[in-house]
Amino acid sequence: MQLLKVERQASPHTIDAYERDILEFESEFEAWKIDDWAQLTEDHFRRHAAHLHRQNRSAKTIQRHLSSLRSYCRFLVKVGALQRIPAQSVKAPRSEKRLPATVDVDRLSKFLNNAPVNTEATVAQVRDQAILELFYSSGLRLSELMGLNLNDLLWNDRQVRVFGKGRKQRVVPLGQSALTALSAWLMVREKIAKPGQDAVFLNRLGTRLSARSIQRRVATLAKQRGLDMHLHPHMLRHSFASHLLESSQDLRAVQELLGHSKISTTQIYTHLDFQQLSKVYDAAHPRARSKNGAD
Repeated sequence: MQLLKVERQASPHTIDAYERDILEFESEFEAWKIDDWAQLTEDHFRRHAAHLHRQNRSAKTIQRHLSSLRSYCRFLVKVGALQRIPAQSVKAPRSEKRLPATVDVDRLSKFLNNAPVNTEATVAQVRDQAILELFYSSGLRLSELMGLNLNDLLWNDRQVRVFGKGRKQRVVPLGQSALTALSAWLMVREKIAKPGQDAVFLNRLGTRLSARSIQRRVATLAKQRGLDMHLHPHMLRHSFASHLLESSQDLRAVQELLGHSKISTTQIYTHLDFQQLSKVYDAAHPRARSKNGAD
C-alpha cells in the first residue's frame, strides 16, 4: 500500500478500499488450496470475479476489486515475488452508466439562499455556508475541499487552487456568492483556529475538518432547510457540472473545471431533457418544419 500512497498519490479512502479488496481475495486461498500469490493463475481471478457477481456486487465494485489486485500484482512483480501479472487479462463486467443525481437550479438556489443572516449566524453556520457555496461555485470534490489551505485561495484572481486525483493541480474560478461566503468565514475563522493551522475549513477544536464531518454537515443542512432529498458533496459537484453544461454547452471547458482526465467522463453530464433537445432540433435542422412554416 505504500506504493499507492507514495507513487500514485492515492487518497486514504482508495488505499483502505484496496486493502479490503486484497484481504477479501486472500480469504479464498484456503478454499483454492493455495497459500501464496505465486501459485495464482488467471482462473483464480476469474473465479473471484464470479464470486463477487454471485453476491450481487455491482460491476463498478468488481472493477475496483480487479484494479486493486492488478496493482498489488504489479508491486509483487516489482519486488520479484511474482514473474508476471496473472490478473492482467481478466475483465470485469461493464457497468451501466448512471446519470448523476442533481438538484435543479431553482431548488438549489432556494436552498443556498435559506441561510441565517450574518448577524444571527453562529461560527459553524458561517463555515457551513462557505462550504456549500464553494462546492457549487467551483465543482470541487470532497477531498479537494477538505484539503484546501489558506494559500490556495487566490483572492486577487478570484480563483481557488485545488489538488485533484493523483495530486494533479488545477485552478478554478470562484463565483461572487462563494467569495462573499468565504470572506465571512475567514473573518470568524480566527476565533477557533489553532496556532499555525493553515486549513481553510476547521472543526470546533480548531483543526482541519474531516471528510466525514463535511458529509454529515451537508446532509444535515439539507434537512434543516427543507430540501427533501439526501444531499451529499458529490451531488453539488454534479449539479455544478450539469447546470454549467446546460447553459454553455462547452464540454471541454467543463472537463477542465472538473479536473477530468478523459472527456468521456464529462460526457455523462450531457443529459439534456427531450424538450430542450426538441428546441435545438427545431431551430437548427433545415427540415424540422413544414414548407409553409406551420408547426
